[in-house]
Amino acid sequence: MMEWQMWFTMASVALMFVVLAKTRIPPEWVCLGTLVVLLAAGIITDKEAVAGASNRGMLTVAILFIVAGAFNETGAIQMLTFVLSPRIKSETVARLRMMGAVTILSAFLNNTPVVAIFIPAVKAWAKKIKMPVSKLMIPLSYAAIFGGTCTLIGTSTNLVVSGIIEKDMGVKVELFEIAKVGIPFSLIMFTVITLLSKWLLPVRSSAIDQMGDPKQYTTEMILSPGSVLIGKTIRQADLTEENDINLIEIIRGKNSIPAADYSITLEEDDRLVFAGGLDMISEVQKMKGLAPVMDRLFKIGTPRPDRCFVEAVVSNSNQFIGRSIVGSHFRSLYDSVVVAIARAGRQISGSLSDVVLEEGDTLLLETHPNFYLQNKNSQDFHLVSQLEESAAPRYNKAIICCIVFLGMIFLATFLGIGMFKASAIAAAVLLATRCITFTRAYKSVDMQVLLVIIAAFGIGRAMEKTGAASFIATQMVGMGGGSPWMVLSMLYITTSILTEMVTNNAAALILWPIALAMAAQMGVNWTPFAFAIMMGASASFATPIGYQCNMMVYGPGGYRFSDFLKIGIPMNLIAWVVNSFLIPIIWPF
Repeated sequence: MMEWQMWFTMASVALMFVVLAKTRIPPEWVCLGTLVVLLAAGIITDKEAVAGASNRGMLTVAILFIVAGAFNETGAIQMLTFVLSPRIKSETVARLRMMGAVTILSAFLNNTPVVAIFIPAVKAWAKKIKMPVSKLMIPLSYAAIFGGTCTLIGTSTNLVVSGIIEKDMGVKVELFEIAKVGIPFSLIMFTVITLLSKWLLPVRSSAIDQMGDPKQYTTEMILSPGSVLIGKTIRQADLTEENDINLIEIIRGKNSIPAADYSITLEEDDRLVFAGGLDMISEVQKMKGLAPVMDRLFKIGTPRPDRCFVEAVVSNSNQFIGRSIVGSHFRSLYDSVVVAIARAGRQISGSLSDVVLEEGDTLLLETHPNFYLQNKNSQDFHLVSQLEESAAPRYNKAIICCIVFLGMIFLATFLGIGMFKASAIAAAVLLATRCITFTRAYKSVDMQVLLVIIAAFGIGRAMEKTGAASFIATQMVGMGGGSPWMVLSMLYITTSILTEMVTNNAAALILWPIALAMAAQMGVNWTPFAFAIMMGASASFATPIGYQCNMMVYGPGGYRFSDFLKIGIPMNLIAWVVNSFLIPIIWPF
């Protein structure tokens, strides 16, 4: 009899959910704190507390972060944004085309990098087809969520639940097993969002468009030999204002050509001068076929994909004030290339190589990551800040990355070696071929997600061990009148509500022992309850905080919190009905 332990565990878990929902304390610290409380109370052992760290599903999630990071590093995802055709005029066709591509990608890749890559592409596309960006950003996030329900690797939740199923039940969940419900669910929800978007999505511009960017950088890029842009017009190269690109002039030999005519054909060694905010400058620096003009004038030791962007404000004690960037020893002293300059919020005319530095100039430097550590307290600069995710993609490795990824899917699906082994082999090959560096691989792993998963495993074990899971299951079975359909429906909506308030992984793992107890008490198959948890934790639409992708599109879409509620609550309710109907049909009780 463990009565006090049961009530203590339920109170601890209830308090955890309240703290997660009502405070801004990072979820990993709240979950780990709850785990420590249960450990200190003697409810779980040391071994049970850390069991999640060795779970195969959790480790697979960690490895797949590296695989997704390689797609981001090589620009492989960017190559797939060709589906955003400027010739589309119908809002419905545009939305479905974009959502289809994102859903397919998100079924096999972590949806965070997929959404991150598509956000700027969709913003530019919305301008081209003259559509409010707010009509596309929420569908972009929802499409990534749909994709996550179609494969075992679509979301971290699917992987960790499948891992605990394999451990507790001895059953291996196949890669496409969840697709039996995920694909019909996605098709139905595509229809739903198409119908709802017309009335429930607002017409707004992004926060950046509303406020503007006070800092105007000037940068200069060159078309290197063999560039994919040679022979294209400015419009064909997408270097237009419609794409949020401000090309000022083209320097061809000794001539300066204004870039007002978009029919001008680009030639080898053309030097293109751009002006705009930091986001635009960052995108230009990553464009395939363009290289910083300073790379041609002098080289730095660090290969370009291994560099990062750093902002540095020139102080009055800097020895290069009054001197040209090219004519000085700036590169040899700082091992950095100046790729853009901002001066008092105004554009700088002419070639970047002719600019004479002044106090207060903000320099955008492409340099080794150690530059920040070496110069953050230097008297040469007033302020030094490193920009995250600013390295140029390794486009020459994109094909290798795609081949390795397809090989991983083949190994897991047709050779049956399991997702853990397949992803481990893929990550090793991607590191060996330098599709992603060890430094970037380490940074691509989301430790917040992993720590929540590890803690949730221990908390779930406490729920099971103390009888709390069985007690809650008994109450829910009673409320459902003993009907498996009703109880499953209640489990799904409970999972969905908890996911909106806290994290999907914590909700799923803590509800798993409750679901298992429900099935045992009713004497029915546990499988539909497992998939109800996967789907309920993955399909989160009602709030921007319920799913990371929702929060990512919140600012770019110019949304308010209520915008998600208006379309998200109907989406959640429809998802509840659809899954409550489909799951028991596909996996009978």
